[in-house]
Amino acid sequence: MIRAAKGFRMRRSKLYRYASDAVDHGRQYAYRDRRVKKRTFRALWQVRINAAARAAGTTYSRFMEGLKAAKVALDRKILADLAATDISAFTELVKIAQDALKTKAAKA
Repeated sequence: MIRAAKGFRMRRSKLYRYASDAVDHGRQYAYRDRRVKKRTFRALWQVRINAAARAAGTTYSRFMEGLKAAKVALDRKILADLAATDISAFTELVKIAQDALKTKAAKA
C-alpha cells in the first residue's frame, strides 16, 4: 500500500493508515473516471460534428439521420476527425446524408 502511495504528499505517502485511505479513494476515482472519459469524448465529438454540419447547412440530428439512411457506417470519432481536419470529405458526407434524406422522404 505504501508503494502504491508513492508520490502522494506528507502522511499519505509515509503512514499506512493514511496511505491506504488515499489509495482506495484514488482507485475509486480512477474506476469511475474510466467510464466518464467515454461520455466526455462522445460529447466532444458530437459538438465538433454539429459545428461542421451547421457550417455545411444542416443540423447534427438531420446529418446523423441521413448517414443512417444512406447506410454510412462511420462512428462519431471518425466523423469528428474528418470535420476537424478534412472539410472537403465532410462536405461530401453531408451531401450523401442530404440525398439519402430526400429519397427517404420521397418513399414516405
